[in-house]
Amino acid sequence: MVSILIIEDDTSISNLIVSTLVREGYKCDAALDGRTGLDLYEKGNYDLILLDLMLPEISGYNLLEIFREGTTPVIVISAMNQVQDRIRGLKMGADDYLSKPFQIGELVARVESVLRRTNKASPVITIGDVTVNTDSRAVTKGGIPVELTTKEFDLLVLLIQNKNVALNRSYLYESVWHDWYNGDTRTLDNHIQRLRKKLDWADTIETVFRIGYRLKVR
Repeated sequence: MVSILIIEDDTSISNLIVSTLVREGYKCDAALDGRTGLDLYEKGNYDLILLDLMLPEISGYNLLEIFREGTTPVIVISAMNQVQDRIRGLKMGADDYLSKPFQIGELVARVESVLRRTNKASPVITIGDVTVNTDSRAVTKGGIPVELTTKEFDLLVLLIQNKNVALNRSYLYESVWHDWYNGDTRTLDNHIQRLRKKLDWADTIETVFRIGYRLKVR
Protein backbone atom coordinates (compact mmCIF):
# COMPACT_ATOMS: atom_id res chain seq x y z
CA MET A 1 0.00 0.00 0.00
CA VAL A 2 1.26 3.48 -0.88
CA SER A 3 2.20 5.41 2.27
CA ILE A 4 1.83 9.21 2.44
CA LEU A 5 3.08 11.65 5.07
CA ILE A 6 0.99 14.83 5.49
CA ILE A 7 2.66 17.74 7.31
CA GLU A 8 0.01 20.44 7.73
CA ASP A 9 -0.64 22.60 10.81
CA ASP A 10 -4.29 23.36 10.03
CA THR A 11 -6.19 20.54 11.73
CA SER A 12 -9.29 20.79 9.53
CA ILE A 13 -7.27 20.72 6.31
CA SER A 14 -5.11 17.87 7.59
CA ASN A 15 -8.16 15.82 8.58
CA LEU A 16 -9.79 16.44 5.21
CA ILE A 17 -6.68 15.35 3.31
CA VAL A 18 -6.22 12.25 5.45
CA SER A 19 -9.85 11.11 5.22
CA THR A 20 -9.92 11.68 1.46
CA LEU A 21 -6.68 9.83 0.73
CA VAL A 22 -7.60 6.95 3.04
CA ARG A 23 -10.84 6.53 1.05
CA GLU A 24 -8.71 6.45 -2.09
CA GLY A 25 -6.78 3.51 -0.66
CA TYR A 26 -3.64 5.21 0.69
CA LYS A 27 -2.04 4.77 4.10
CA CYS A 28 -1.58 8.17 5.77
CA ASP A 29 0.34 9.60 8.70
CA ALA A 30 -0.16 13.23 9.72
CA ALA A 31 1.90 15.80 11.62
CA LEU A 32 0.75 19.24 12.78
CA ASP A 33 4.22 20.75 13.08
CA GLY A 34 7.60 20.50 11.39
CA ARG A 35 9.37 18.71 14.23
CA THR A 36 6.82 15.91 14.41
CA GLY A 37 6.84 15.69 10.61
CA LEU A 38 10.61 15.26 10.56
CA ASP A 39 10.46 12.60 13.29
CA LEU A 40 7.87 10.62 11.32
CA TYR A 41 9.90 10.99 8.12
CA GLU A 42 13.06 9.67 9.78
CA LYS A 43 11.23 6.69 11.31
CA GLY A 44 9.01 5.82 8.37
CA ASN A 45 9.34 4.78 4.74
CA TYR A 46 7.03 7.04 2.77
CA ASP A 47 6.18 7.06 -0.94
CA LEU A 48 5.04 10.71 -0.95
CA ILE A 49 5.07 13.77 1.31
CA LEU A 50 2.45 16.53 1.30
CA LEU A 51 4.09 19.58 2.87
CA ASP A 52 2.80 22.92 4.08
CA LEU A 53 5.40 25.70 4.13
CA MET A 54 4.23 27.79 7.09
CA LEU A 55 4.77 25.36 9.97
CA PRO A 56 5.61 25.74 13.67
CA GLU A 57 8.81 24.23 15.10
CA ILE A 58 10.55 23.69 11.72
CA SER A 59 9.48 25.56 8.60
CA GLY A 60 8.41 23.80 5.45
CA TYR A 61 11.30 25.36 3.54
CA ASN A 62 13.79 23.85 6.00
CA LEU A 63 12.08 20.47 5.73
CA LEU A 64 12.16 20.70 1.94
CA GLU A 65 15.93 21.08 2.05
CA ILE A 66 16.15 17.91 4.13
CA PHE A 67 13.69 15.93 2.03
CA ARG A 68 15.40 16.73 -1.28
CA GLU A 69 18.46 14.81 -0.06
CA GLY A 70 16.35 11.65 -0.21
CA THR A 71 14.23 10.09 -2.94
CA THR A 72 10.72 10.67 -1.57
CA PRO A 73 8.70 13.02 -3.84
CA VAL A 74 7.15 16.10 -2.24
CA ILE A 75 4.01 18.06 -3.11
CA VAL A 76 3.98 21.49 -1.48
CA ILE A 77 0.53 22.65 -0.34
CA SER A 78 0.64 26.29 0.69
CA ALA A 79 -1.34 29.51 0.99
CA MET A 80 1.79 31.24 -0.30
CA ASN A 81 0.53 31.34 -3.86
CA GLN A 82 2.54 34.09 -5.51
CA VAL A 83 4.54 33.10 -8.58
CA GLN A 84 7.83 33.65 -6.77
CA ASP A 85 6.69 31.34 -3.96
CA ARG A 86 5.89 28.54 -6.41
CA ILE A 87 9.17 29.06 -8.24
CA ARG A 88 11.12 28.95 -4.97
CA GLY A 89 9.39 25.77 -3.84
CA LEU A 90 9.95 23.99 -7.14
CA LYS A 91 13.57 25.10 -7.36
CA MET A 92 14.15 23.77 -3.84
CA GLY A 93 13.10 20.31 -4.96
CA ALA A 94 9.31 20.07 -4.73
CA ASP A 95 7.81 17.77 -7.35
CA ASP A 96 4.58 19.78 -7.49
CA TYR A 97 3.05 22.89 -5.88
CA LEU A 98 -0.64 23.23 -5.01
CA SER A 99 -1.94 26.57 -3.77
CA LYS A 100 -4.58 26.98 -1.07
CA PRO A 101 -7.50 27.01 -1.25
CA PHE A 102 -7.69 23.94 -3.48
CA GLN A 103 -10.31 21.50 -4.70
CA ILE A 104 -9.88 18.13 -3.01
CA GLY A 105 -10.33 16.41 -6.37
CA GLU A 106 -7.37 18.33 -7.75
CA LEU A 107 -5.25 17.23 -4.80
CA VAL A 108 -6.09 13.57 -5.47
CA ALA A 109 -5.24 14.03 -9.15
CA ARG A 110 -1.89 15.68 -8.27
CA VAL A 111 -1.08 12.84 -5.87
CA GLU A 112 -1.83 10.21 -8.51
CA SER A 113 0.18 12.11 -11.14
CA VAL A 114 3.30 12.48 -8.98
CA LEU A 115 3.15 8.84 -7.87
CA ARG A 116 2.94 7.69 -11.49
CA ARG A 117 5.72 10.05 -12.58
CA THR A 118 8.07 8.90 -9.82
CA ASN A 119 7.17 5.21 -10.12
CA LYS A 120 5.86 5.18 -6.55
CA ALA A 121 2.32 4.17 -7.45
CA SER A 122 1.11 0.83 -6.15
CA PRO A 123 0.59 -1.79 -8.87
CA VAL A 124 -2.65 -2.81 -7.13
CA ILE A 125 -5.75 -0.71 -7.83
CA THR A 126 -9.10 -1.38 -6.18
CA ILE A 127 -12.43 -0.05 -7.43
CA GLY A 128 -15.30 -1.43 -5.36
CA ASP A 129 -14.95 -5.22 -5.42
CA VAL A 130 -12.72 -5.16 -8.51
CA THR A 131 -8.94 -5.39 -7.99
CA VAL A 132 -6.44 -4.78 -10.77
CA ASN A 133 -2.73 -5.59 -10.55
CA THR A 134 -0.91 -3.66 -13.26
CA ASP A 135 2.31 -5.66 -12.78
CA SER A 136 0.85 -9.14 -13.10
CA ARG A 137 -2.04 -7.90 -15.30
CA ALA A 138 -4.42 -9.87 -13.10
CA VAL A 139 -8.01 -8.81 -12.41
CA THR A 140 -10.36 -10.16 -9.77
CA LYS A 141 -13.95 -9.36 -8.87
CA GLY A 142 -15.02 -10.31 -5.37
CA GLY A 143 -11.83 -12.38 -5.17
CA ILE A 144 -12.68 -14.37 -8.31
CA PRO A 145 -10.30 -14.06 -11.30
CA VAL A 146 -11.66 -12.29 -14.37
CA GLU A 147 -10.14 -13.20 -17.74
CA LEU A 148 -9.51 -10.14 -19.92
CA THR A 149 -7.87 -9.86 -23.31
CA THR A 150 -4.80 -7.66 -23.67
CA LYS A 151 -6.80 -4.76 -25.11
CA GLU A 152 -9.60 -5.13 -22.56
CA PHE A 153 -7.03 -4.91 -19.75
CA ASP A 154 -5.28 -1.87 -21.28
CA LEU A 155 -8.63 -0.15 -21.77
CA LEU A 156 -9.65 -0.89 -18.18
CA VAL A 157 -6.42 0.56 -16.76
CA LEU A 158 -6.79 3.69 -18.91
CA LEU A 159 -10.33 4.23 -17.62
CA ILE A 160 -9.22 3.70 -14.02
CA GLN A 161 -6.30 6.12 -14.34
CA ASN A 162 -8.78 8.75 -15.57
CA LYS A 163 -11.72 7.88 -13.32
CA ASN A 164 -14.64 10.35 -13.36
CA VAL A 165 -13.19 12.00 -16.47
CA ALA A 166 -15.03 11.87 -19.80
CA LEU A 167 -12.63 10.44 -22.38
CA ASN A 168 -13.34 10.81 -26.07
CA ARG A 169 -13.36 7.78 -28.33
CA SER A 170 -10.37 8.88 -30.38
CA TYR A 171 -8.20 9.22 -27.27
CA LEU A 172 -9.26 5.82 -25.95
CA TYR A 173 -8.74 4.08 -29.26
CA GLU A 174 -5.38 5.64 -30.10
CA SER A 175 -4.06 5.10 -26.54
CA VAL A 176 -5.00 1.41 -26.43
CA TRP A 177 -4.64 0.31 -30.04
CA HIS A 178 -1.77 2.68 -30.93
CA ASP A 179 -3.35 3.38 -34.27
CA TRP A 180 -5.10 6.29 -35.96
CA TYR A 181 -8.79 6.55 -35.12
CA ASN A 182 -10.81 6.70 -38.32
CA GLY A 183 -14.21 7.22 -36.69
CA ASP A 184 -15.28 3.56 -36.69
CA THR A 185 -16.59 2.98 -33.14
CA ARG A 186 -17.34 -0.74 -33.38
CA THR A 187 -14.03 -2.08 -32.02
CA LEU A 188 -13.96 0.26 -29.03
CA ASP A 189 -17.66 -0.08 -28.29
CA ASN A 190 -17.44 -3.89 -28.37
CA HIS A 191 -14.56 -3.88 -25.90
CA ILE A 192 -16.47 -1.53 -23.60
CA GLN A 193 -19.50 -3.82 -23.71
CA ARG A 194 -17.38 -6.85 -22.82
CA LEU A 195 -15.78 -4.99 -19.89
CA ARG A 196 -19.21 -3.99 -18.62
CA LYS A 197 -20.39 -7.59 -18.79
CA LYS A 198 -17.30 -9.25 -17.30
CA LEU A 199 -17.07 -6.78 -14.40
CA ASP A 200 -20.81 -6.21 -13.97
CA TRP A 201 -20.14 -2.51 -14.57
CA ALA A 202 -23.15 -1.64 -16.71
CA ASP A 203 -23.70 1.54 -14.67
CA THR A 204 -20.06 2.14 -13.74
CA ILE A 205 -18.71 2.63 -17.27
CA GLU A 206 -20.93 5.43 -18.52
CA THR A 207 -21.53 6.43 -22.11
CA VAL A 208 -20.98 10.17 -22.51
CA PHE A 209 -23.15 11.41 -25.38
CA ARG A 210 -21.14 12.49 -28.44
CA ILE A 211 -17.86 12.16 -26.52
CA GLY A 212 -17.03 8.64 -25.40
CA TYR A 213 -16.91 6.95 -22.00
CA ARG A 214 -16.32 7.70 -18.33
CA LEU A 215 -15.58 5.41 -15.39
CA LYS A 216 -17.85 6.67 -12.62
CA VAL A 217 -16.33 6.17 -9.17
CA ARG A 218 -17.86 7.65 -6.03
